[in-house]
Amino acid sequence: MIKDYTSVWDSCLRTIRRNVSSQSFKTWFEPIRPVQLKDNALTIQVPNKFFYEWLEEHYVSLLKMTIRQELGETGRLEYQILMGKPSASKKDSPLAPSTGQKRSNGDGFQPGMVDSGNIKNPFVIPGIKKLKIDSQLNPNYHFDNFIEGDCNRLARSAGMAIAKRPGGTAFNPLIIFGDVGLGKTHLAQAVGNEVLGQYPGKTVLYVSSEKFTNQIIQSIKNNAVNDFVNFYQLVDVLIVDDIQFLANKTKTQEIFFHIFNQLHQNGKQLILTSDRPPKDLDGMEERLISRFKWGLSADLQAPDLETRMAILESKMNREGIELPYNVTEFICYNIKNNIRELEGVLVSLIAQSSLNRREIDLVLAKEVIKNFVKQINKEITVDFIQKLVADHFNVPVEKLAAKTRKRSIVIARQLSMYLAKNLTNKSLKAIGENFGGRDHSTVIYSCKAVQDLLDTDMIFKDTVADLEKKIKLSLSENS
Repeated sequence: MIKDYTSVWDSCLRTIRRNVSSQSFKTWFEPIRPVQLKDNALTIQVPNKFFYEWLEEHYVSLLKMTIRQELGETGRLEYQILMGKPSASKKDSPLAPSTGQKRSNGDGFQPGMVDSGNIKNPFVIPGIKKLKIDSQLNPNYHFDNFIEGDCNRLARSAGMAIAKRPGGTAFNPLIIFGDVGLGKTHLAQAVGNEVLGQYPGKTVLYVSSEKFTNQIIQSIKNNAVNDFVNFYQLVDVLIVDDIQFLANKTKTQEIFFHIFNQLHQNGKQLILTSDRPPKDLDGMEERLISRFKWGLSADLQAPDLETRMAILESKMNREGIELPYNVTEFICYNIKNNIRELEGVLVSLIAQSSLNRREIDLVLAKEVIKNFVKQINKEITVDFIQKLVADHFNVPVEKLAAKTRKRSIVIARQLSMYLAKNLTNKSLKAIGENFGGRDHSTVIYSCKAVQDLLDTDMIFKDTVADLEKKIKLSLSENS
């Protein structure tokens, strides 16, 4: 049976729909149109180059699987990028396939990219003012999944103020700076998405400094710098990521300076991210640095433990995942300076559990975290717990293993057993051995006694919480 390109793509879509969320399907697959099926290669048309790049980065494996499922092992996928509106002439129509540069991802699956016509730079398309500019924002970046803490409150509050009145606040430009993985891109794009939600008629554009530089290079090659600058004048909210990479690029800085001035003078909003504050941007022209200081520079710092816990729990809630509390806490104690790594640990943990059919527990968490940090916290031992508790209650540590029934020692012993059960991987029998050879039933009784006190005595409950935190922090600081 001879297949036509429409039926092949419809079959692919049925498979894709089962493997992605409904929102992802609507955003990234519904706009695609099949164009032709020739030489066992299906050509699909996508709205723009950014769309193509997103598919290649996030869905290439899924597309490869579906195409081979429909066309066999030699099946290929080619892309055609739609530029502007199709004309009446078939020769000039973006729908007319042309030879494009084929790119292989190394495993025999060769997606091709076909640019319509001879357009080399999307910013010099005649009549571009009539086109709706793709914001190139990640639809998953919003304020509601950007957890607020002391580490980011100023930047987040400024971003929300801008979203309500883009270009109408004193925060123009807004410079968001901080180390890698702290959420600069997330926050900047959250502002853009919020602006689009409140002002659908506004034009928002997100661009990395690397892409911005490449666009300038192409515009210079095509003798179209004026068209490039004119394009950027159409933008109401411009978000430029990682501006530190503009350093020592004289021509790029010159063009960006003019774009910055024109947008700012026209009341348009600029949001820039950087890995350092403006004053430390070496290789940047003084006139640019001066303009960066016109608005607000807000830094993102490493989140504290409570904020890290909230971030991880928020991620778990969005994904419909539940983890034991001690696992969540262990992850957050060890991943301190990079939110991206925090989410990476969660993904790896779930993958390991699913692929190896293992329960998610502290043992698995420790195995996974070894891939993310050079040295994780030292093992929490029963001896360490005993010493800390004994010091807190001001009793000799050796008395915890003795048979004395003195109340202060009994409470210290029972609490040590309780903490050892919750904070170590030791069996009840092994824990009992550390307390003068007591059996597992004694450990169970002690844990129940402590739990009863926790349920009825708030002062004791606070004491236990402080000791748990002190145990973990002491190990973390000395690791």
